[in-house]
Amino acid sequence: MSITRRVQQWATFGRMWYLYDAKWQNPFDSANKIIHYLSGSNKPIYHPLSDCGDHVVVINSQEIALPGMEWEKRVYFHHTGYARGASWTLAWELHKRDPTMIVRKAVYNKLDKNLLRRGRMARLHIFPDDKIPDNILENVSAHLRQLRDVPTRLDHYPEDYVTNFPKVFDWPTEHVIQ
Repeated sequence: MSITRRVQQWATFGRMWYLYDAKWQNPFDSANKIIHYLSGSNKPIYHPLSDCGDHVVVINSQEIALPGMEWEKRVYFHHTGYARGASWTLAWELHKRDPTMIVRKAVYNKLDKNLLRRGRMARLHIFPDDKIPDNILENVSAHLRQLRDVPTRLDHYPEDYVTNFPKVFDWPTEHVIQ
């Protein structure tokens, strides 16, 4: 067997580590992309009942972006198991308590409801910021593209870029109220 064939076989059967930046991303759309790699459906040897998925490291889960009024409207249910142990938590409250939980719940709910779900969730590593432990960072071998670009704040553009940007209307400066 040639060395290239051996490397291809290793990449197929080995567990890869992917890095995904969740900054300004919708966690429910990101979950569709993440479960593709957690379940291993990106590999040619994929079968729904085989456990051939990869590890996914999600960073910046503290800076996710929910669409519309989702922060105030989305409710998460939890039950302790005791009588009258039901509780409902708003998304912003849950995110304030644990910044990784919304992404974790989104991925968990998108995965197939079978016995492989716990094992696949064990290969999901979520961090609220971009500080990753060295033992995980040394394993990361590839990046996953973000679904949408992170917008640049206006105060982060250079001053000459802002002044030379083409203007739709050229307003006279004497009528500007200071």
